[in-house]
Amino acid sequence: MKKTVGLLYGGKSAEHEVSLSTALAVIKAIDFDKYEVHPIYITLDGEWRKGTQLTKPLESVEQLQIESDSIARSNDISQFLVNANGDLNKYDVIFPLLHGTNGEDGTVQGLLEVLNLPYVGNGVLASAAGMDKVVMKQLFEIAGLNQVPYVYFLRVDWVKDQTTILEKCETELTWPMFVKPANLGSSVGISKASNREELIKAINFALKYDRKIIVEQGVKAREIEMAVLGNNQPKVSVAGEIKPNTEFYDYESKYKDNSTSLIIPAVISESVANTMKDMAIRAFKILDCSGLVRSDFFVTDEDEVLINEVNTMPGFTPVSMYPLLWQNSGLSYPELIDTLIELGIKRFEEKQLLQYNKD
Repeated sequence: MKKTVGLLYGGKSAEHEVSLSTALAVIKAIDFDKYEVHPIYITLDGEWRKGTQLTKPLESVEQLQIESDSIARSNDISQFLVNANGDLNKYDVIFPLLHGTNGEDGTVQGLLEVLNLPYVGNGVLASAAGMDKVVMKQLFEIAGLNQVPYVYFLRVDWVKDQTTILEKCETELTWPMFVKPANLGSSVGISKASNREELIKAINFALKYDRKIIVEQGVKAREIEMAVLGNNQPKVSVAGEIKPNTEFYDYESKYKDNSTSLIIPAVISESVANTMKDMAIRAFKILDCSGLVRSDFFVTDEDEVLINEVNTMPGFTPVSMYPLLWQNSGLSYPELIDTLIELGIKRFEEKQLLQYNKD
């Protein structure tokens, strides 16, 4: 019997377009002989729209943007996840393909937990901690993972005393610096700063996207990534190197201009590869991850390995590193989707063993 899968995509996020590209790629790769596929679209305004069952791959992201007049309207979001009888078992599993805020940050995962629905990918804690770069780095420190120095602050601190923050950055870090919104991905809102004037401009730009800002010390290094797959016993893929033709791996080079070279497998020593594997699994476990994670590293000319961040819902577009890494590790795109669905269902079944009443 086919499993019924609800694909949840779009979202009220600056990464809305990336989510649409991810959803299209998954729909083109998923095995329609194994799954009944139901699209659930969240608009940029946060409106949920449920479409009719898909029976074959779609050809464009425009087909994913379900029109509001083609669905039943409801103010109760849970109605988009149940059938007409209110049966929460309509879907065997929900597959969230959301990137960024209001989807990758634990919010949707919390909704699915409350509704007691199986879903693919990381839970509330891992999603929230993985989205907030500051919390993530603080947990990495606890795990003893090597990383670049950083400074962070809130908008209210910046408004109150810019001078103190700038002096802190210049004292604790060296140029160049990278300024990022703490809670966003896909390189949205990120700028490189080589002097104080550029730093001020970069901070003001990042504050458009988040109230918390992180400033990281730049490092001369190769950017190398590994994919992690599993629940309690995660496995790690081969490594892949990113070589952007731009100054750094920004949003345009990731998704727009196809200017970035992806080298899979990366040319690294066995020692570096083993260090990265160990750090990837330690990061996965300290965040209590499940399903999937992409771990991003810097590797210096001296073969020092520094973990940059993890992505708890990496892109699945045709140019995304996560599925490419597994493809080069012997796991095809359709097989990867099958595995992720199985892992989501297994995690749900494990949670059902918990007892909530006191004996």
